[in-house]
Amino acid sequence: MIQEVDFLIIGGGPAGLTASLSATDFGIETYLLDDGLTLGGQLTKQTHKFFGSKMERAGIRGCVIGKQMVDELSMRKNFKCFLRTTAAGLYEDRILTAVRNENEWLKFLPKRILIATGASERMIAFPGNDLPGVYGAGAVQTLMNVYGVKPGERVLMIGAGNIGLIVSYQLMQAGVNVAGIVEITNKIGGYWVHASKIRRLGVPILTNYTIVEARGDEVVNSAVIAKVDENFQVILGSEIEVPVDTICLAVGLNPTLELLIQAGIEMKYIPMLGGDVPLRDHTMRTNIPNIYVAGDAAGIEEASSAMIEGNIVGLAVTKSLGVSIPDFNEKIALLHNELKSLRAGPLSEKIKIGLSKVTVNW
Repeated sequence: MIQEVDFLIIGGGPAGLTASLSATDFGIETYLLDDGLTLGGQLTKQTHKFFGSKMERAGIRGCVIGKQMVDELSMRKNFKCFLRTTAAGLYEDRILTAVRNENEWLKFLPKRILIATGASERMIAFPGNDLPGVYGAGAVQTLMNVYGVKPGERVLMIGAGNIGLIVSYQLMQAGVNVAGIVEITNKIGGYWVHASKIRRLGVPILTNYTIVEARGDEVVNSAVIAKVDENFQVILGSEIEVPVDTICLAVGLNPTLELLIQAGIEMKYIPMLGGDVPLRDHTMRTNIPNIYVAGDAAGIEEASSAMIEGNIVGLAVTKSLGVSIPDFNEKIALLHNELKSLRAGPLSEKIKIGLSKVTVNW
């Protein structure tokens, strides 16, 4: 049986949750599919307090923000959530298929769709990267912040972007010794407020260094790092062996695009946004008029930006379904101004350049 619905959202992270809140505010029947056991996406792992303004719930920890939004949605009769449900296919006739609990086949016919499937972690190749003790940063956050399990006792962090810095600090809060942070470029990629906390705690941040090997017979016992030149080639003779039992990789994210590609969404390769990303207009609508995109699936950014984008989509979808929204253009402009403020720092300059290449007028 095909379930018809006004608005179908794939992905229950910050973008999907805010889009749900925005649309259901105006009475739009909204279904949300997520393959997790709970809603919240990356928010469930984020114990740090958010930046921004009241619009992004600044000053509140990410895991609390997620719970707040889920609690608000649970009170709305026009919202329905499908957990442990994986979207499997999106076809030209707008039929979306999904599998729930690994044994139930579902079909939906939505009037509008938001694809907010987030991103997957990048991994890098080096000898020993398949040893137990080598984790992605998301896995480390899940172990610590969701399940309360320390991944190890002494960790080497690879990557000095925001994720690497934040997870390093969370590891130290959990009593884990962080041996150091290694960054292949010549500068720290994350916010200085995060880097300063790390350095005050005595953790070295080594720029122009990379990992070249993980050593150990059955599990990680040490990591070998080395200095790189301006072409990111290892400088022979600069190798240093660091005794650790855990290596955490925080080397970036790639947008999760399978459904968008299957649906025929136009893409463009933008390295500063994580790789291939969908073209979209100022309301996050793709070249297929009933399909929208938001969050990391639209380009890798912070969760605060994903929430604003989700809000934009919720309003745009509501209006496209014929509901009158007083001051619609002003509301959209206000949200774009908020995004502009979030992207105002020098670290966001590349993101702004990337977005200018994928934002179009259909």
